[in-house]
Amino acid sequence: MTTRGAVFVFVVLLCASLPAGVVGAGEFSSASATDADTSDPAFAAEVTDGTSAMADEDDVMEQRTELTHIPDDSDVFGVETTFEPPEGVHGFEVGLESDAELEALDGFEEGSDGTYRWDETTAEPSIEYAMPADRTDDGHHHDHADGGYSFVDTGEWGLVQVPDVSYSLQVPESEAVGVEETVSIDGDGTAGSDVAFFGSLEEYERTVDGETITLAVPDAADMTEEPGDVLDTLETASGDLELGPRSDETLIVAAPTDADWGPRGVQYGDSDAWVRADAELEEASNVWLHEYVHVRQGYDTSATTSDAEWLVEAQAEYYAASLALEQGLISFDEFADFLERGEQPPYADETLAEPTTWDESETDYVKGPLVYGEIDRQLRVATDGDRTLEDVFRQTNAQHAEISQEAFRSALEDAGGEDVRAVAEAYTQTAETPKMWSEGAHTDAFEQPRSSVETTLDAPSIDVAGEEWEYWESDEIDGLETDGDGVLAVPEGETVTVPVDVENTDEQAGTAGVTLEVGTELVDGEQRALKDGETATETLSWEPGEPGVTDVRVGDERLTVFVRSSPSLSVEDLEVEPSSVDAGESATAVATVEAAGDLPAAGTLSFRTADGIVDGAPVALAPGETATTEVELTFDEETRYEVAAGEQTATVTVGGTVAQLESIPGFGVVAGLLAISVALRIGLLGRRR
Repeated sequence: MTTRGAVFVFVVLLCASLPAGVVGAGEFSSASATDADTSDPAFAAEVTDGTSAMADEDDVMEQRTELTHIPDDSDVFGVETTFEPPEGVHGFEVGLESDAELEALDGFEEGSDGTYRWDETTAEPSIEYAMPADRTDDGHHHDHADGGYSFVDTGEWGLVQVPDVSYSLQVPESEAVGVEETVSIDGDGTAGSDVAFFGSLEEYERTVDGETITLAVPDAADMTEEPGDVLDTLETASGDLELGPRSDETLIVAAPTDADWGPRGVQYGDSDAWVRADAELEEASNVWLHEYVHVRQGYDTSATTSDAEWLVEAQAEYYAASLALEQGLISFDEFADFLERGEQPPYADETLAEPTTWDESETDYVKGPLVYGEIDRQLRVATDGDRTLEDVFRQTNAQHAEISQEAFRSALEDAGGEDVRAVAEAYTQTAETPKMWSEGAHTDAFEQPRSSVETTLDAPSIDVAGEEWEYWESDEIDGLETDGDGVLAVPEGETVTVPVDVENTDEQAGTAGVTLEVGTELVDGEQRALKDGETATETLSWEPGEPGVTDVRVGDERLTVFVRSSPSLSVEDLEVEPSSVDAGESATAVATVEAAGDLPAAGTLSFRTADGIVDGAPVALAPGETATTEVELTFDEETRYEVAAGEQTATVTVGGTVAQLESIPGFGVVAGLLAISVALRIGLLGRRR
C-alpha cells in the first residue's frame, strides 16, 4: 500500500467588499489548555509518509483506490476509487482517464462533460471502472528498446499503471483541502503511487535517510542478482547521488521475463519503476541504477524544452555508469568503452539540441552520456573540483527554472565561467563530438578534494508571514512519532522563511550550495562562495499550497511539517470589545481557538461580518494548546452587526439605532445575493457547453 497527496482548490464562496476602515490585526497569543490531560496520550500517530497521518483531519479528503486483477480478462483490470470528503468540502467532481470504462457509480452523477459530480449526501461516494492493462507506449522514462510492452497482464500476473483521477473541489474561500490517496491491491500483489503488480511476490526494503526503497520480487520472476545486492547498490546510490531530492517511498518491481517487453526497465510517475528481473549489476548500462536516477532527477522532465530533451536520458545513462564505477561494479575500461560509443557514427554526426534531425532515435542514450560526462569533467577542472553538474542541476531545480538549453548554458556559466559554457555549446548545438578522456584525466578531475561546508538549519528562528513561529522538538508532542529532527505546523498559503547557517570548515575556499527540499521537490536554493573558515547565513523560503504532512530538509537535517488550513482550528469563544461603538470607531474581535484534532494545527482564522471577511494573524497550536487571535473592525453604518468566527458569533452595536440582526451568520444580504447570482451564472454557463 502507498499514499500520495495532491490538492485542487476552487473558491466558490464570495463576499461583498470590506467595510471602510476594516483592519486585520495580526496578533495572537497561545497557552496550554488548563484542562488538557497530558499524562495519557490521546493518540499515537507515526508520521513517515505523505499525508497518511492526516486522513481523519478536517482539511484532508481521503481517496482510497483499490485495484483488482481479472485473470479471465487480462486485457483490463478493475478499479474502485472511494472518497471521504471532510465537512468543509461543499461539492466536488472527478474526471477519469480517457480510456477508462465506467462500470458503476455510488454517490456520483455523470455530467455532460465527462466528469462525475458528488451528490453531496453520500458520505463515502465511490466510482468503479476498468482500465486497459497492456501498454506499448507509456510516455515515460525507459531503458532504450523498440517495440514490445511497457506494461502488461499475462493472466497469471500483471504489471500495470495506477490510473490518475483529476479533481475539482469546492471549499470556502478561507479554506484549502488536501487529498490523501491510498492505493491497494484486492488480493496478492503490491502497489506504489504509480505502478502496481498483481500476483504473489516477496518484498525487500531498505531505508536510507528517510527514503524507503522497496524491491518487489514476484514469484514468477527469476532474478539474476540477489535482492540484497540490488538493494545494496541502490542504497549506496541514494546516498551518493545529489541530483534531486529523495522520495519518501520508492517501489521497484523485478519484472518477470516471460513477456514481450520492449524496454529493459521503465520509470513511471514520481518514484516507481520496474526493471527486468534478469538485469545485471556489473555492467555500465546498469538498468537498476538508470531507473533510480530517473526517480531522483528532481525536475519535470516532461516539461523540458525540445532542445534540452537529450539531458533526460543522458543523465540517467551517465550517472548509472559513473555510480557503477564508483561502487566497483565495473572497471574504468568498461566505463570508457560505454561512453566512447558516442564517438562513433551515426551518433557522432547528430546535434543533441536538435532532436527532430536525429537519424538515430537513441542518440540521447549514446552520444548524450559522453557529452554530459565531458561537460561535467570540464566543469570540475575549471573550478578545481568545487562545482559539478549535480550542483548545477540541483540549483537550477531549486530556482524553478525551466529546463531549457539556454537555462542549462547559463547555469554552467554561473558555475564554471564562459569557457565551460562554450564547451557545452560546441558539443550540444553542433555535431562536434568530444573524445573519451583517459583514466589519468578522470582521476585528475573526479578525485579532487572538495571543500567541506557544513549547514545548520536554524529551526527555532523559522518565521511564517514575517512572524516568529512555534517550533517543537519531536518529543514535545505526546504520542507523535516522526522521522524528523523537529515538528512545525504551518498554514497553507503563507510564506515560510527558513534561515540556514553555513560554515566552510576546510582550509580552502569553496562554494556552499544550500537547498530547501519539501517532500520530493526542491523549492528554493542559494549559492555562497566562502573563504576557508568563513561563516554566513542564507535565507530560504517556501509557500505551502496544500494541507498534508511532509518532510522539509536542509542538508542532512529534516523537519516534519504539518501543513494545515483553518478547519484544523476550533473556535471555542468569541468576544467583541467594546460591544457598543459609535460609527467610525473601532472594536476588537477576539477569538479563542484550539487544535481541532490530535495533530498540530495551524491556520488563518477568518472573522465574518455582513460587510465582508477579515483575516486574523496565522496561528500554530500543538494538541491541547489554546490561543487567541484578534482583528480590529471599524463600521461606518449605525446598526447592529453580527461577527462570526468558526461556529461562534458575537454582536456589536454601532450608533444609537439598533437594527435587526442578520439572519445568516457571517453573511449579509448583499453577500448572499452575490453568491446566489454567481452560482446561477455558473449553472447557466454549464448548460451551454
